[in-house]
Amino acid sequence: MATSKTTSNLKSKAVVKRLISVLPERARAIIIARYGLGDSSKRETLEEIGKRYKITRERVRQIENYVFAAIRKSDAYGKEKPAFTELHNMVKAEGGVVGEAVFLSHTAPDESTKNHIHFLLVLGDEFKKRKEDEEFGHRWYVDEKLVSQVESSLKKLFENLSDQDLVPESEIVQNFFTELKDVSEEYKNEEVAKRWLSLSKKIGRNPLGEWGVSLSSNIRAKGMRDFAYLAIRRHGSPMHFREVAKAIEKLFNRSAHVATCHNELIKDPRFVLVGRGLYALKEWGYTSGVVKDVIKEILRKHGPLSKEEIVEKLLKERYVKENTIAVNLQNKKFFKKSKEGKYAVVD
Repeated sequence: MATSKTTSNLKSKAVVKRLISVLPERARAIIIARYGLGDSSKRETLEEIGKRYKITRERVRQIENYVFAAIRKSDAYGKEKPAFTELHNMVKAEGGVVGEAVFLSHTAPDESTKNHIHFLLVLGDEFKKRKEDEEFGHRWYVDEKLVSQVESSLKKLFENLSDQDLVPESEIVQNFFTELKDVSEEYKNEEVAKRWLSLSKKIGRNPLGEWGVSLSSNIRAKGMRDFAYLAIRRHGSPMHFREVAKAIEKLFNRSAHVATCHNELIKDPRFVLVGRGLYALKEWGYTSGVVKDVIKEILRKHGPLSKEEIVEKLLKERYVKENTIAVNLQNKKFFKKSKEGKYAVVD
C-alpha cells in the first residue's frame, strides 16, 4: 500500500549511541546484539546470545530488563527528551496508532535505522505496545483510548463484510470512519485510515486497491482463476478468454498463457460461457449450461412463452444467433409447442 513517508529530524543512531554509552561493556554488547544496533542489523535471539556468553535465556532477559531500567534512570535519558518528543510526533503524524512493520518502513531508510527507532520505542516511557494476536499485528500507540477505539471499529467493520465482498477504497474508508465516531478530526483523512486498516489481519487489500476479508480469494488471489475473476469483474462485462489473459498480464504483471487461462475459466463455476470464447461472472445473473439449458431455465421461471419472448430473454444471457435458439426449440425431446404458438418444457 503506497503511502507517503514521514519526514523527521530524528538522528536515531546518534541518540541510541549516547544512551547505551552509560551501560557496562557486557550489557552494552548484549543489547546491541539483541536489537541489531551494531555493524550487523541482525537481531539475535535470547538463545543465540545465551550460547555466546554461556548464560541462560532467562539471564539474557534479566540483563535486557536491567539495561532499560539503567538507561531510564540515567542523566543521558533526560537529556534525550527532545528525541523522544520527536518520535512521539512521528507516531502522531502516522495516526497515533501504528503497525510496527509499517511504521518502521515509513520512517527508516534501512534495516539498521529501523532497529534503532524500534529500540527507542521500546525504551521510551510514552510508547506502549500491544503484541500481535489473532486479529491484529504488533502495534504501537501513545493514546490508550484511541487504540481501543480503532481496534473496536476494525472489528465491527470486519463483522459487516462477507467473504465475497470487494469494497472500493474510498467506500471502506468512509465505512470505517462511520464506525469510528468520536475520533479527533486530525486523524480523519484517507492516509491515516489506510494505516489503521492495515493493522487488521482479517481485513485486506487486493492488487487492484479493493478491500475485503483478507482470507478471501478476492483479496488473497493465488492462481489464474482468482486473477481472471478480478480482471473480468473490473471490466464489468463479458470478456473473451484472450482478453482475460491480456488483462491479467496488464493488471497483475503476471504471465498468463492464453490456453491455460481458457482451461481455468472452463473449470471454475464462478464463470459462465455466454458466447464463443466469451465468459461472464455467474454472480451477474447468467445461467450456467448450453443454450437448451438456458431456455429450460427461462421457461421454468416464466412459464410458456412465444419464440420472440424466448429470444429476447435468452439474448440477455447468451451471445448467440437467433437461429441457434430456433434450432434448439425444435428439439421435441426437450420442448413442446402449444396451439397458441408458445413453448414449454417437456415434463
